[in-house]
Amino acid sequence: MASHASKLALPSTQRRILRAVASIELMKGIFVLLLGVIAILLLHKDSWVIAESILALLHISTDRRSAQLFLDYADDLTDARLWMLARLAFAYSALRFIEAYGLWKQRTWAEWVALGSGTLLIPLEIRELLHGVTLLRSAVFIGNLIVVFYMLYLLRCGRLTALGSGAEPKESTESEGTRVSKG
Repeated sequence: MASHASKLALPSTQRRILRAVASIELMKGIFVLLLGVIAILLLHKDSWVIAESILALLHISTDRRSAQLFLDYADDLTDARLWMLARLAFAYSALRFIEAYGLWKQRTWAEWVALGSGTLLIPLEIRELLHGVTLLRSAVFIGNLIVVFYMLYLLRCGRLTALGSGAEPKESTESEGTRVSKG
C-alpha cells in the first residue's frame, strides 16, 4: 500500500505550471505577511498622521475621494483592530505558504486546498467586478478562474494519487508517468 506522499510523476509542462501556481501562492503569502508586520508596526502610532504622510509622499491630494476614504480608514484603526488584522494576515500567509509547498511538491491535498481557496474567492471577485470593472479586478478574476480550472483538471484526470490508495488512476497510462514514493 502506498503512503500519502505517493504520487504520479507529472509531465514537465504540467509540473512547470503547478510550480508557477506555487510561486504565485508564495508571493501572495509574502505580501500578506508583510502587511501583517506593517499592522504590528502601526501599533501605538497615530495612523491618520502616517496615512497623511503616505499621501503626501505619493503626491496624492487629500481632496480626492479615495484619499479621504484612506484617511477615514486610518482614523478608525485601533490597536485591537491592528492586532486582529495582523493575526488574520499571519494565518492567511501560513495557509498560502503551506499551499505553495504542497503544490511545489505536487501533493494532491494542496490541489484541493488551491481549488477550495480559489473557489471561495470567486463570489468576492464577482462582487468587486460589479462595483466596477477595472483591469486589475478583471486580471485577478481571470487568473483565479484559470487556477481553479487547472486544479479541477489535475484532480479530474487523476494525475496525482487521491487519498494515497495506491491504485492507478483510470485515465493514466504507463507512458504518462511512473510511481514515485516518498516516505
